[in-house]
Amino acid sequence: MSNNKVLALVLLVVGLILLFLAYQSSQSLGDQVSEAVTGRFTDSTIWFLILGAISAVAGVGLLLSGKSSRS
Repeated sequence: MSNNKVLALVLLVVGLILLFLAYQSSQSLGDQVSEAVTGRFTDSTIWFLILGAISAVAGVGLLLSGKSSRS
């Protein structure tokens, strides 16, 4: 397995974990109250979402670019 494929898989898994943590955080009582009052989630939830999405997209992008360059 090449280094790029391992890196892509790690980024994808980390991204999915961060997105799961963002979902869990958004369902907490404190975050629900914060969203009801301010109309937005807490800063930590937003960071989990942003970093998770970037990591997952980068992982998928690396996986797809590795496959298309060999074809």
